[in-house]
Amino acid sequence: TETKASVGFKAGVKDYKLTYYTPEYETKDTDILAAFRVTPQPGVPPEEAGAAVAAESSTGTWTTVWT
Repeated sequence: TETKASVGFKAGVKDYKLTYYTPEYETKDTDILAAFRVTPQPGVPPEEAGAAVAAESSTGTWTTVWT
């Protein structure tokens, strides 16, 4: 059964790089840049490992969100 809440969302694991990897992004003068050294586990693409670090570094992981 498809509910209104489930429309547009499919359960499952999505690659971090689908959200946090944007190679064509051009930095702005107001951006803050940080460098991380990442060693992916065997079988994990470098883009995916880097995007996972970006996901954990985003404000969404440590900011309380009220709805």
